[in-house]
Amino acid sequence: MLEASGQMLTEIAWPLALALAWLAGELGYRWLRLPRISSYGIVGFAMAESQGGFLPDPSGTPIALLADIAFALILFELGYRINLKWLRTNPWLGVTSVVEAGGTFAAVFFIARGFDVSLVPSLLLASLCMSTSPAAILRVANEIHGSGQVTERTLHLSAFSCVLAVITFKAIIGYWVLANAGSLFHALWSSVAVILVSVGLGVLFGVMLPGILRSIRRPVNNTTVAFTVAVLLLTAITHAFNFSPLLAALTFGIVARHRRVVLSQAQRNFGTLGDLLTILLFVFVAATLDWKDVVVGTQLAITVVVIRMLVKVSATTLFARISGISFRKGVFTGLAMTPVSVFAILLMEQTRYLKLDVLDEVAGVFAIVLILEVLGPLMTQWALVWAGETPRNED
Repeated sequence: MLEASGQMLTEIAWPLALALAWLAGELGYRWLRLPRISSYGIVGFAMAESQGGFLPDPSGTPIALLADIAFALILFELGYRINLKWLRTNPWLGVTSVVEAGGTFAAVFFIARGFDVSLVPSLLLASLCMSTSPAAILRVANEIHGSGQVTERTLHLSAFSCVLAVITFKAIIGYWVLANAGSLFHALWSSVAVILVSVGLGVLFGVMLPGILRSIRRPVNNTTVAFTVAVLLLTAITHAFNFSPLLAALTFGIVARHRRVVLSQAQRNFGTLGDLLTILLFVFVAATLDWKDVVVGTQLAITVVVIRMLVKVSATTLFARISGISFRKGVFTGLAMTPVSVFAILLMEQTRYLKLDVLDEVAGVFAIVLILEVLGPLMTQWALVWAGETPRNED
C-alpha cells in the first residue's frame, strides 16, 4: 500500500509542485508584492527531495530539457527586444557592459581564491557571476509593465553579459579539457566550436523562419505558434548535440527582430505556454539545490552577492552620464541587474556531458543561487519601481 502511494506521489510530483508554485506566486504577489518567480523558487526549494520533500532531483532528466526550452523562449523574447543599432549610436552602453562584466569576473575570482577555492572552480564561478539572469528581469519587467531607460538598459546589459559569460565559461571549459585530456581538438570543440555552431544555428533559424512566414503569407500578428515551434526545435537540436541552446535562442531572437518580423504585445511571454514553462523553470532551478550545500556555502555566497552587486552598480553609475542617463538611474540599473540564478544552473547543467562537476565542490554556488533566486527578482522590481518606470498600483 505504501509502495503504491509512493509511486502515485512520484507520478504527480511535478504537476502538484507546479500547482502549488502557481498558487504561492499569486498569493505572494497579491499579499506581499513579491515577484511571482521568487515564490516559485521558494516552493521548488521547499519541496525538493533533498529537503525532505516529494520532488525528485530533476538534474539530467527530461525536466531539464523542458527547463532549457522555457529559458530558450525567454531568451528569444529578450533577443527580439535587443536593438543592436543602439550600440552604434551609444557605444558607451557596450563599454558599460564590458566593464561591469569584467569587473565582476575579477572581483568574484579573487574572492573565491580568498576562500581557498581551487583555480578552475574559481574561474567558472567568476564567469557565472558575470551574467545577469534575463529570465528574471524579463518576467519581472513584463509582470509589472516596466518601461523606460532603466528597463531597456537592464534588458540590453543582461543580454550582453550573458553572451560574455557564455563565451568566458566555454573558454574555461576548453582550458579544463586541454589541461585534463591534453587534446587541442576536444578543447576547441568544447569551446570555440560550441559557440560558433550555436550562434550559426540561431542565425539560420532567424533568417529561414521569417522567410517561410513571408512565403506562406502568414499574418505578422499571428506568428506565436511558428516561433514557439521553432524555439522548441532549435532547443532540441542544440541540446541533443551538446551545443548551447542559450546562445542559439538569443541569437534567433536578435536576427528575427532585424528581419522585420513583428511580435504584438499579446504575444509577449508566449501566452499560457510561456507562463506555465516559467513556473517549471524556476521550480526546477530551486529543486536542484540541497540545503546542506546552501548552509555550508553561506559565507562565500553572501560575500560574492554583495561584492557582485557593488561592482555592477559602480560600473553602471560610473558610465551613467556619459551614456546618456542620470547617476540615479545608473544606480537603479545596477540594482536591477542583481538576478543570476537561472542562467547559472542551466549553464552548469550543460556541462554534465563533460563530467565537469568541479563546481559541485563549491558549496557557495548553491547558496548564491538560492539567495539570488528569491532576492534577485525583488531587487529588480524595487529598482524599476524606484526609477518610476512602472505603475505603483498593480492588481
